Amino acid sequence: MTDQFSFSFSGEDIEGDDQIDTSSSGHAGPRPPPPTSAFPVAGKPLLPATSHDVQEMISKLPSKVAFGLLDVDLDGQGSIELPRRELWDVRVQLMAEEDEGETEAGLGDHDVKTGVYEGGFKSWESSVDLVKVLASSQPFTPEAKKISNIIELGCGTGLPSLALFQWVMDSAASSVSFVLADYNPTVLQLVTLPNFILAWAIYHRERLPLLSEAFSPDGELDLTPEILHAFQEFLTTHDISLLFFSGAWSPEFVSMVTAAQSPVEGLSIEQATVIIGAETIYSPFALGSFLETIFSLMQHERARGKAAEVLVGAKRLYFGVGGSLDDFVAQARERGATVDQLREETEGVRRGVVRCVLP
Repeated sequence: MTDQFSFSFSGEDIEGDDQIDTSSSGHAGPRPPPPTSAFPVAGKPLLPATSHDVQEMISKLPSKVAFGLLDVDLDGQGSIELPRRELWDVRVQLMAEEDEGETEAGLGDHDVKTGVYEGGFKSWESSVDLVKVLASSQPFTPEAKKISNIIELGCGTGLPSLALFQWVMDSAASSVSFVLADYNPTVLQLVTLPNFILAWAIYHRERLPLLSEAFSPDGELDLTPEILHAFQEFLTTHDISLLFFSGAWSPEFVSMVTAAQSPVEGLSIEQATVIIGAETIYSPFALGSFLETIFSLMQHERARGKAAEVLVGAKRLYFGVGGSLDDFVAQARERGATVDQLREETEGVRRGVVRCVLP
């Protein structure tokens, strides 16, 4: 299996990611059997499953962040603007913090370094596809099913979760949990959490006086103690929880995520869990671990008497790496799941979004 490759991003993300560089040294011969955790590299230990304290993460934020807005057209049914911290701003923070001056994995020439960095600093086209699919279900409206738990695996910049967070704010919904998991803890610290704060601040920009002067004309947001306190107060008031996890997918990871969920007592039977994954099945190794993880999570929800569904956005084929959406569908069905296609992109790189549920 190729250890590192590029999806042909050139600095910015959501660009032409239709080619994968397979020029790195590969290995001929039979492929070893997939392990029980994702992202294996011979001789290199996997990052362990780790839970991250939100208060501690907030305490490590810089004094300001620069951001841009991604305007997503919702198939003619309006649009949504999703904030993303600028990659150059991440680089500046890391350069200021690291004595060695080394580039953080993921901010160099490769979009993925297997077992080291799994692409979280950049946004992928399939995450935008998931936003469109989620929008079509009109979540958090009176007619929609009640979503109480959102789990995004391989979240990176977190575009689908950010969209759901915005719709939660639009609807004034409460008692919603966001589980945000990425292989790399630095991705959670440097982009995922800042993006949630940005989404909250932009939404409340005209509603909260302290935010009126916190935005600069250059696209920066001051992260003053008062603003960070207001963000946390908003989450507490609306009973919205942000839970952050890093490390390889494994039984330990699943146990950690499920242990952090709200107890079943007091939850309505109509409340559902949505598990999201964008570009998480790019290799046979990742596909195997992803399947094990989502089935464990769905079975856990079933044991609690709750409905759960998995939405997967991916390319039809990851050239040179071996993963494919068709393989995911076939293997999920072999395990007894019902899998339906919700969306297909045929122009450019072929992609799709499927829903996976236990019968």
